[in-house]
Amino acid sequence: MKRGTTIFLKVTLVLLAIPFLVLGYFLPSIMNEIVDYWPKIDYLHYPALLGAYGAIAAYFAALFQSFKLLDYIEKDIAFSDLSVLALKRIKHCAVVIAALFTLEMPMLYYMGETDDAPGVILFGLVIVFASIVIAVFAAVLQGLLKNAIDIKSENDLTV
Repeated sequence: MKRGTTIFLKVTLVLLAIPFLVLGYFLPSIMNEIVDYWPKIDYLHYPALLGAYGAIAAYFAALFQSFKLLDYIEKDIAFSDLSVLALKRIKHCAVVIAALFTLEMPMLYYMGETDDAPGVILFGLVIVFASIVIAVFAAVLQGLLKNAIDIKSENDLTV
């Protein structure tokens, strides 16, 4: 693949990381504001913060694996077990993000219900479903890549 395309995608991955770096920095103050506005969920302050940081960590792990996958493509070793492993890790990161946001849905439901803002609930659902779609897509790509590697190795043995 052309190097320019992979460089563009790597720059895009870095740009996708910047908002979550900023969010990670301001997350404690955001959570303090939320707890001040909804004092009934004070007991969820630290679990929600831990879940948010866990989701951010899984997001960065998935971005790192995507970066590694682009390196493999750049080095013409895209059809290798390393690429399959990277896709497997991306799939696991997406499942972790979906699970963490699913665990935080009761808090988002309470916030949306008391403030009459169903958009908060929709926000959580969008993240859960997007993560599930990414996990399924990575699993399908992982299976296809594994089959292509198997076919390639069979062809190499028959020659």
